[in-house]
Amino acid sequence: MDSSNSTEIAHDYSPFFKIYKDGRIERIAGLEIVPPSLDSKTGVESKDVVISPETGVSARLYIPKTTKETQKKLPLLVYFHGGGFCVETAFSPLFHNYLNSFVAEANVVAVSVEYRRAPEHPIPIAYDDSWAALKWVASHTDGKGPDEWLKKHADLESVFFSGDSSGANIAHHMGLRVGIEGLTGVKLDGIVLVHPFFWGKEPIGGEDTDAEKRGKVDALWRFTCPATSGIDDPYINPGTDSKLGSLGCKRVLICIAEKDMLKDRGWYYSELLGKSGYSGVVEVMEAQGEDHDFHLMNSTCENSVALLKRIVSFVNQGQA
Repeated sequence: MDSSNSTEIAHDYSPFFKIYKDGRIERIAGLEIVPPSLDSKTGVESKDVVISPETGVSARLYIPKTTKETQKKLPLLVYFHGGGFCVETAFSPLFHNYLNSFVAEANVVAVSVEYRRAPEHPIPIAYDDSWAALKWVASHTDGKGPDEWLKKHADLESVFFSGDSSGANIAHHMGLRVGIEGLTGVKLDGIVLVHPFFWGKEPIGGEDTDAEKRGKVDALWRFTCPATSGIDDPYINPGTDSKLGSLGCKRVLICIAEKDMLKDRGWYYSELLGKSGYSGVVEVMEAQGEDHDFHLMNSTCENSVALLKRIVSFVNQGQA
């Protein structure tokens, strides 16, 4: 092996990660993890569970303090964290703090999925791991399953999928898989896609046409999914997916940010659903003046609070 390849950078995605010519990835962001806890601010309690000892797929579970006061089962949110399929974890402070706030505000139970990441585990492994987590969740129907929190507190007749960025991409594909294959015992009410990571070969709307910028996104996708057919692969471009209309829920909320380079893909996704034969309701919320994942970076700003309340309202719609 050429030793120079071990130090020569092929793609620099700082401050998140760097890809070297020998295929190695140096993760810069998302390295910190926090333990599960009883959060003093929200009263939300969390714990970690192993879903598959063979693969290492796991999850962090959250329950609100109201579970101590009532026997009523609560809606269940299954969350898929972002990070370009490469960085961050379900145990990162970013996602741990977000889920604490969301669970308290929405009064739901949450399962935050820890899937295996590229490049060590290339796509579609993240999708397969996420589906395995959903099957584990579904195993808790009719009082069965290994986890007491889910058996006692989660209403599997009122389930939502959500995620940010690449996690929103995963949430979309899990929603499709539910629609195509079904998930016995689970009723998927809706999906919430926050700044979804979708892309395509041809620029759309006001999307940046700069070849270098687009090339970085293309390279990231090919790095995480080496077996891909290209940047118009249905995994990354829903516009090429003939099964899009099979989405297995009746409501979709797409959250985008004005300054996010992925913004137009969010709008495009809403248009595609309308043309696909999908019969559900699609809503779009755009945060003015904000960039990608702003709500995780500054959770207390006015737009972040508004975003949280909008998603909470979406989840709680129709709840008694």
